[in-house]
Amino acid sequence: HATVANCFFESALRDNRAFRNCSDLASVTIPDSVTSIGNLAFFGCSGLTSVTIPVSVTSIGDYAFYYCESLTDIVIPNSVTSIEGCAFLGCSDLRGTIIPDSVTSMGYHVFFGCRDAIIYCEAESKPSGWDNAWYFECTVVWGYTG
Repeated sequence: HATVANCFFESALRDNRAFRNCSDLASVTIPDSVTSIGNLAFFGCSGLTSVTIPVSVTSIGDYAFYYCESLTDIVIPNSVTSIEGCAFLGCSDLRGTIIPDSVTSMGYHVFFGCRDAIIYCEAESKPSGWDNAWYFECTVVWGYTG
């Protein structure tokens, strides 16, 4: 277990496992200088309840928020084009999110184990670049307009 008081972000959270298992990490505001959230960046941050992702971010890596069990809501900005496999797997407290039209690539099991979540997709139907198994045990609403 680790406690993070201050951190410096460059243009990407490139270092895999940057905050891995920081169970005391409760809230993160990612600055505009970050353009991608790397693989396993917040893996196992079980106390993480909120994350603010800026419009500068274009991709969310594999297992980026894997088992962030306390994460309740996530806002994915229109700048994101790619969400990789298992990005939000095991986020059991996730209640909902909106997937903007800008997301053209979605990996496998992105929302696996998010049983109570409602995923609002701006797309009318599953885009061809999305894995067939991108979600499991959550509710998906297509054609969301807000």
